[in-house]
Amino acid sequence: MMAKKGDQSFRSLVIPFSPDVPCDSSGQRMWWAFLASSMVTFFGGLFIILLWRTLKYLWTVCCHCNAKKKEVHRITTGDGIKRTDKEDAAASEVGWMTSVKDWAGVMISAQTLTGRVLVVLVFALSIGALVIYFIDSADPIEDCQNFYKDFTLQIDMAFNVFFLLYFGLRFIAASDKLWFWLEVNSVVDFFTVPPVFVSVYLNRSWLGLRFLRALRLIQFSEILQFLNILKTSNSIKLVNLCSIFISTWLTAAGFIHLVENSGDPWENFSNSQTLSYWECVYLLMVTMSTVGYGDVYAKTTLGRLFMVFFILGGLAMFARYVPEIAALILNRKKYGGSYNSTRGRKHIVVCGHITLESVSNFLKDFLHKDRDDVNVEIVFLHNISPNLELEALFKRHFTQVEFYQGSVLNPHDLARVKIESADACLILANKYCADPDAEDASNIMRVISIKNYHPKIRIITQMLQYHNKAHLLNIPSWNWKEGDDAICLAELKLGFIAQSCLAQGLSTMLANLFSMRSFIKIEEDTWQKYYLEGVANEMYTEYLSSAFVGLSFPVICELCYVKLKLLLIAIEYKSDQRESSTLINPGNHVKMEEGTLGFFIASDAKEVKRALFYCKACHDDITDPKRIKKCGCKKSKTPAYKRMRLACCFDRGRSKWQRSCMPVNVRSNLDYPHQDIPLSALSVNDCSATLRAFEEDQQTALSPKKKQRNGGMRNSPNSSPKITRHDPLLIPGNEQGETMDENIKKYDSTGMFHWCPSKDIEKVILTRSEAAMTVLSGHVVVCIFGDVKSALIGLRNFVMPLRASNFHYHELKHIVFVGSLEYLKREWETLHNFPKVSILPGTPLSRADLRAVNINLCDMCVILSANQNNIDDASLQDKECILASLNIKSMLFDDSIGVLQANSQGFTPPGMDRSSPENSPVHGLVRQTSVTTGGNIPIITELAPLAKQGKKVPVISFSQDKSSGTSIQMITELVNDSNVQFLDQDDDDDPDTELYLTQPFACGTAFAVSVLDSLMSATYFNDNILTLIRTLVTGGATPELEGLLAEENALRGGYSTPQTLANRDRCRVAQLALYDGPFADLGDGGCYGDLFCKALKTYNMLCFGIYRLRDAHLNTQNQCTKRYVITNPPYAFELVPSDLIFCLMQFDHNAGQSRTSLSHSSHSSHSSSKKSSSVHSIQTTNRANRVKSRDSRDKQKKDTVYR
Repeated sequence: MMAKKGDQSFRSLVIPFSPDVPCDSSGQRMWWAFLASSMVTFFGGLFIILLWRTLKYLWTVCCHCNAKKKEVHRITTGDGIKRTDKEDAAASEVGWMTSVKDWAGVMISAQTLTGRVLVVLVFALSIGALVIYFIDSADPIEDCQNFYKDFTLQIDMAFNVFFLLYFGLRFIAASDKLWFWLEVNSVVDFFTVPPVFVSVYLNRSWLGLRFLRALRLIQFSEILQFLNILKTSNSIKLVNLCSIFISTWLTAAGFIHLVENSGDPWENFSNSQTLSYWECVYLLMVTMSTVGYGDVYAKTTLGRLFMVFFILGGLAMFARYVPEIAALILNRKKYGGSYNSTRGRKHIVVCGHITLESVSNFLKDFLHKDRDDVNVEIVFLHNISPNLELEALFKRHFTQVEFYQGSVLNPHDLARVKIESADACLILANKYCADPDAEDASNIMRVISIKNYHPKIRIITQMLQYHNKAHLLNIPSWNWKEGDDAICLAELKLGFIAQSCLAQGLSTMLANLFSMRSFIKIEEDTWQKYYLEGVANEMYTEYLSSAFVGLSFPVICELCYVKLKLLLIAIEYKSDQRESSTLINPGNHVKMEEGTLGFFIASDAKEVKRALFYCKACHDDITDPKRIKKCGCKKSKTPAYKRMRLACCFDRGRSKWQRSCMPVNVRSNLDYPHQDIPLSALSVNDCSATLRAFEEDQQTALSPKKKQRNGGMRNSPNSSPKITRHDPLLIPGNEQGETMDENIKKYDSTGMFHWCPSKDIEKVILTRSEAAMTVLSGHVVVCIFGDVKSALIGLRNFVMPLRASNFHYHELKHIVFVGSLEYLKREWETLHNFPKVSILPGTPLSRADLRAVNINLCDMCVILSANQNNIDDASLQDKECILASLNIKSMLFDDSIGVLQANSQGFTPPGMDRSSPENSPVHGLVRQTSVTTGGNIPIITELAPLAKQGKKVPVISFSQDKSSGTSIQMITELVNDSNVQFLDQDDDDDPDTELYLTQPFACGTAFAVSVLDSLMSATYFNDNILTLIRTLVTGGATPELEGLLAEENALRGGYSTPQTLANRDRCRVAQLALYDGPFADLGDGGCYGDLFCKALKTYNMLCFGIYRLRDAHLNTQNQCTKRYVITNPPYAFELVPSDLIFCLMQFDHNAGQSRTSLSHSSHSSHSSSKKSSSVHSIQTTNRANRVKSRDSRDKQKKDTVYR
């Protein structure tokens, strides 16, 4: 009895009695059997592996010495050698164990399709087993279930059989069996697979450690990568963090569920509590978050002990993983994802330099209200997330702007923004970077990446350096004919500044034309009122109505201005080869065909529609242009507008090449006959009737049916000789004809620019003493800051417009560079083929150097800097330019220099009639070079033929102070717009004022590269605008010329041919004075519209603006010499005598006739290459002495540089 009681007590201790087991009447628990199966499997296998390794190690150590002895004996005998060879051959064969191992490795790897399917299937079945555990967790921990009746137990059994087979494959493929046995996945299998087989044998189930299947969730990111779902690092990291956190959370909750529902074994499971699995999940979450509400807590000792250790790890994991997961989810939600296009709405992609300044400038111009309904979404793509200010800007434009974080160098990111369906891709450049070449290289790589992904996409990119544009031509899919464009900021910036040397204020006018500005109305009669009225004008394109078919360009231009209140300045020409080009102010030989595209200056896009809707039958009697709407008869008369070529109507007797239309750089010099209609006296009200009569007379005079047409034009006293631009050889005494006879290379191979053989830089260097002995006047002084380390700004783009071939040689302004010789040597490679260029080594801050180049006698002083982007402080970026500007303005000059120059044949004292060719030192050129102050506007009228016909030529008198540097005309380049406040002392110093509203910019004395940002939007909406701007400011740069520069990086000289000489015949910008001459009667109170019509009709001049004195409206005696720009004034705008008129002038062949001998001698002498008609020696003997001592001075220049 005592023995029986002892066995019963021991059995109750090992297998405690519990009334909670419903299937066992004795209340006996069998959890130990399930746990024992797992423990035996795990430790038994571990023991076998360790035993095998031990035996293998002992066998290796014991048999090592014997093996060495046997091997030595085999090698010493011949039979041993043969036997060794056979053994080696057998060892080289792959055994069946190795084959099975390789096969198993392939089956469980994701390198093959079968392996990927097997890995995904195992993971899916593991999740299925975990779901079955969630279902069974609602039942008691230990329950009696019939395997044949329990459906979930059968499914779980099937899953575990598959896991057992997969475990065998993994075991065979493992190279290190011990580490495989200790892996997490192996431990999961040990404690989940054997209990299932025990439950079938015992007909009862134990929930046990089946929660360990949640650890399989750690492999979730690997599975998604196998399926090619996760591709980015952020997404992989996010899934990894989430899977580790969730699997740890669910596993810990399963253990708490087990021990709390079972109780402590040593307490005979009496301290158990009923908790569902999800309550345990809740308990673990509030525990990890350190909240601990106390509504659910652990009662068992095992549970509390586990919670102590879990808090240490769980709290650390929660504090680390949760914030990181939240950050990844929030960032992904904001700037991840993909763009979803809207039906019927285009989108563009903007990338590159994305900052608050660049984006705000771009959006302000792109989404301007003057544009005609911008139905385009803007998608920004950048690899850096926006800051708070930029994010706020995106939110303000959320209806049309989206931002995505990524890089255009990544094809996946390009796919996210739907680059293949985008209308265009715009690439912004960092204009303020320290290394422009590196910035251009980055943008070129962006272009390559985008074109590689989608070759058909249209790309508009900003480039900083002109020479880097050549690299874009190497991209096979780059095609400017399909809309690809490169906006070179250096080329356009220096081109704008160069044009200001020819017509002061032109840079401001052109910059305002392609920028979208809102109209600001000012009631007070100030200069800002008239300036802002002009600022509201922009450049647009529109097809011309069929009512203009058959009319010449001047007739259409006059009709558009007078009747439609539109300014037509150019048309698009498309050749038979479908190559389009732009004709700026062509002559009356060009007549329109249907579908001609016109370039207009107007205040908004709706006004330009009048040119399309105009109908002579319906709108002929309408005086209010706002009433010109689309009429019903246009539907039947006008088909769909297409871009069609122009018909250039010439005389019937010309040859085939003479009848063909000329390319973009060819302009006409034909003047149509003078009419008896007094256009200068036209009023706004009676213009339509006069225009109708004018059109009828004009068509009659130009009709090819009239046999007396040519003769009548030759005999007309008010018209130019009937000479076509296509036949320069027929002009008697023409400079071009002489050029061909001389067979000398005077122009580049395209005929667009003046050219000379390359000169060594030593031959153009002027020492300070040489410059002081030489009287320079009417020249251009370029003050440039730079050193040997400065980035090149590309001075060739500045010189090229000043050396355009539509100037005659004697009309070229001499250019003198004042700056560091080390820097200019680096630029000289691109400048050595241009005539009339000199260098004075020194510094623009030295007054001695400035006096040596006669800065007070120059036509223009340009201040540039190559060091602006090397300074981090924005307010100090322009310090050199500002200091140089203030230095020049504070200089005082002796007025006796005027008397000195009067003896040099380059100066005519005031009062002498300079309109007379006999008195003019330079025949054919009317210019006022007798200025001792730079503030006197250089007036170039180019109306030499008028003087020969007995007409008075416009001349303006100057009465301001001639001894102060404040009157020197200069233009200063700025990087930071706010620094413009330091240039003028008599303007408002508000740094928040926009650049275009400041006085220096309105007067044309300051220019900033930021104004060119608007060209991105203008080019996208109309690529012809960029072509027109480039044609105007570069002096005639063509794609052909860009290709040549890409090959050689230098202009190539060419012999003159009729085709290249015809390229000289193109328009250029000039300023026309109203003080005297044929327009003097309109200068005193006349209407601008009368001047417009008279200039267009009589001289084929197209006026488009006024350069007016700032205080002209005050009618005071002592007015300020500063002028401001008025763009496209209305017809009734009143003129004053001091006004200068911006106009597009035709090329004049006869302007160089009287300069034939001079031009010839100039080209043949060395001194003329350094000094033009505006460069004169003080005495003749001095010049001779200087020529004789040239060799000695050349040596002296190498040793001494005056500064």
